[in-house]
Amino acid sequence: MTSERARELLAGLAGVTVGDGPAGTVVAHVSAAEWRTAARFAKDTLGCTFFNFLTAIDWKADGLEVIAWVDNLDAGLSIQFRSKLGPGATACPSLVPVYRGANWMERECYDMFGLQFDGHPDPRRILLADDWEGHPLLKSYAVDTPYPPYR
Repeated sequence: MTSERARELLAGLAGVTVGDGPAGTVVAHVSAAEWRTAARFAKDTLGCTFFNFLTAIDWKADGLEVIAWVDNLDAGLSIQFRSKLGPGATACPSLVPVYRGANWMERECYDMFGLQFDGHPDPRRILLADDWEGHPLLKSYAVDTPYPPYR
């Protein structure tokens, strides 16, 4: 599977716009509604069986964006999925039913950004204490919180 062929196939999916990323990475901008479908397509059709990474970005007034990287290690193919959730939106379908490796990273995104992953099998905090208030990587998180940065 080449990156050019992957671009063609991904561009044929509903709700997906394809572009280029760093070092030949295929970037697929995906609507939140098609998030899990696009990931399943990458795994089953493009051979991207390795779940590499998941994180989020807080774009302030523009809302949150979820980013996931998956790879076909045999073909040297990397796909970066990006989904802008929009202002005030904090939910996205979970990728755990497709990639088990997304489990802890989605829990970390919940802890740090407050993102809810619909269909996640264990949506509890993983890094912070259960009584922690807020989500520290949100740009709206108060710098002068009653909690010190490390406990």
